[in-house]
Amino acid sequence: MAAYDRNELPVLLPIYYRRLFPYGPFYKWLNYGGVPRTYMCHREFSFTLKDDVYIRYQSFSDQHDMEKEIQKACPYKIDIGAVFSYKPKEHKTIKADAFQALEKELVFDIDMTDYDDVRSCCSGADICEKCWPLMTIAMKILDRALEEDFGFDHRFFVYSGRRGVHCWVADETARKLSQNARSAIAEYLSLVRGGENQIKKVTLHEPLHPSILRAYTIIHEHFEDLALNKQDIFGCEKSWEKVLALVPDDELRDQLSKDMLKGSNSKERWAILKGRVKKEIDKKSYRKSQMCIQDIMFQYCYPRLDVNVSKGVNHLLKSPFCVHPKTGRVCVPIDINEVDNFNPMDVPTISQLCEELDHADDKGDEENSEPAAKRRKDYKRTSIYPCIQVFERFLEKLEKTWKGKMLQQSDLKKEF
Repeated sequence: MAAYDRNELPVLLPIYYRRLFPYGPFYKWLNYGGVPRTYMCHREFSFTLKDDVYIRYQSFSDQHDMEKEIQKACPYKIDIGAVFSYKPKEHKTIKADAFQALEKELVFDIDMTDYDDVRSCCSGADICEKCWPLMTIAMKILDRALEEDFGFDHRFFVYSGRRGVHCWVADETARKLSQNARSAIAEYLSLVRGGENQIKKVTLHEPLHPSILRAYTIIHEHFEDLALNKQDIFGCEKSWEKVLALVPDDELRDQLSKDMLKGSNSKERWAILKGRVKKEIDKKSYRKSQMCIQDIMFQYCYPRLDVNVSKGVNHLLKSPFCVHPKTGRVCVPIDINEVDNFNPMDVPTISQLCEELDHADDKGDEENSEPAAKRRKDYKRTSIYPCIQVFERFLEKLEKTWKGKMLQQSDLKKEF
C-alpha cells in the first residue's frame, strides 16, 4: 500500500477530484430534490487552497458547475455552510441586511483533543486504538438521543480525517431550526462542563433523566474495556488520585485513597471503589457522593461536543469526502450500525486510492474497454466504495421525504 506523502497532494488531488469524488450522491444530498429549486444554488461552500488560502461564499448553479469549479480549484478542504436568501457568490451585490443565512443541517463536532484530560495514551491530534472507543461511545449516545429524544430520522456520521467525527442531521425540521433552538439542543446534549482548570465536570442528580439513563447503558457496556483496560485509569497512584478527585466528600475520598492500595490493577481498584461507595450510601453517609460512580463514568466517557459548531446557522463545517491534508485520509461516512468495527487507521488515504486506481486501469478488464458512458464509476473500483455505499443508504431513506414534495410542487405548477 502506498505511503502518504503530503508533498504529493498537488499531484494527487486533481486525480481524486476528477475520478474519485462522488459528485452524484454529494449533489443529490445537498440539492434535496430541488425543493425549493433555489436550494442548492443558494448554498454556501468555502475552499481552502494550498498555503491556507481561504475563499468563502462559493456557490454553484448545478452539479456540472459544482464539478467544474471543484476540479478547477482542487481545494485542500471544502466546507459546507448555510442556504442563504441569495446566491452566496453574489453577496457583494446584496445589501447586508438582506443577505441572511436561512437554513442548514443541524451539525455536531466531536474532537478527540477535548478528551485529553481523560486519556493517557495520546494527546493533541494523535489517536490510537486505545482512545478511539471514546468516539465510538460518543456516536452511539448522540445518535440514540437525536432519534429518541428529538425524533430526527436522517442522521449520518463522518470521520473528520484525523482526530474526530462530525454528525449531520438532514431532516427538514432540523434544517429549519433557529439559532436558539440549535443552542438548546446542543446544551441539552452537553453534560461535561468546565474548562481545563475545572476538576469535576459532571454532576448528576437523581432521578436520572431517561436520556441520561440510555447514555449510562452505553457507557456501562464500554467502561471496563475502555477505562480500566485500555486507559488503565487506576493503574498508578497519579492516575487513581485523578479519579478520586471527582469524589465530593473529603473523608470518603481519603478512605478510598487508602483502599486503592488493596488492589493490584484497575479492575480490582474499580471494584473496591464501587463497593466502598455502595456501603457508605447504604448507611446514608456522604450524601454529596450519592452519584459519584456515575459522575466518574460520565466524566471519562460521555460525548464532549463543540457546542459553538452546533449553535450557528451560518457556521461552516468540513464536507464529507474531503481529504485531510495532514493524514491523507478521506473524510468518510461511518455506518452507525457497524460503528464498533470502524477503525480510523483503516480509512483509505488518497495515495492508496490513486494506487488502487492505477492497478484497476492496468488490469484492462472488459469494463474499461466499454464506452466511457457505460463504465463503472471509478470510485467503485477502489476501497472507498463501501464508504460511499454507506452514504447512498442514507440518501435512499432521505430521498423518500422529498419525492412527495416534488409531486406536490409539480401539481401546484400543473407540470404533468
